[in-house]
Amino acid sequence: MRFTTTTSSIVVIGWLLVAAAAPFFIGDGNDINLEKLFVQPTSVVWFGHDDLGRDIGPRILAGASVSCLVAFLVVAISVVVGTVIGMFIGWHGGLIDLVGVRIIDIFLAFPGILLAIALAAVLGPGMENVLIALSIVGWVGFARLARAQTLSVKHRDHVQVARALGTSVVLICLRHILPLILAPLIVEATFAIAAVIIAEAGLSFLGLGVQPPTPSWGAMIREGTRYLLIAPHMAMGPGLALFSMVLAVNTLGDKLRDGLQIKRGAFES
Repeated sequence: MRFTTTTSSIVVIGWLLVAAAAPFFIGDGNDINLEKLFVQPTSVVWFGHDDLGRDIGPRILAGASVSCLVAFLVVAISVVVGTVIGMFIGWHGGLIDLVGVRIIDIFLAFPGILLAIALAAVLGPGMENVLIALSIVGWVGFARLARAQTLSVKHRDHVQVARALGTSVVLICLRHILPLILAPLIVEATFAIAAVIIAEAGLSFLGLGVQPPTPSWGAMIREGTRYLLIAPHMAMGPGLALFSMVLAVNTLGDKLRDGLQIKRGAFES
């Protein structure tokens, strides 16, 4: 397990460094060379060239910037919006909680990826619309989790004392409730990053996400499926990149969740 966790950490950190450095050192990877159409991978060019003679390697690295940017922005928006809504309805209870839960249930009634596809189709393709569509879908899980956690801690003694002293609801939530519910929200955010990366790739694969010539792993896989018989490397490269990133993030999320459960169990005992 230690080796797996270490390897996953190296993979995630490596992709994050690539995502941060790619726009400055790698470029967009859109240099066309018609003399190198469908050139197979070699020891020099590890991922080969595509149907326009472009080097697939730099395009994969540039695609990491798109995937990581979308993932972190969507998760950041979803965490903030979902946590605020969940804490609000959980704290007030009553009719507000009932209405809030019904709205959350309505969103949860639809598969998240299908709802994201529908929203992206209505809004149109493009990175901005992908961010909006995935954020509209993503906040629900955090709201439900924040509400449940708020309900479990709002009756604790220190919270009731702060309330009796006349502390404002905002300060109570920020100082006394948020620190107690932050750990499960962090774990949820870790898994959400992997889910958003897959969702962005799926939308781009369907033509509803990032548009060419901007590199995106999903769009590159879609382009590669057209030439699987003559150039399977076009889909294998971005597919392996997507697989490695998602697997590494999920592995770290599992380890983080297990570690927090162990710590919580030791504290409670």
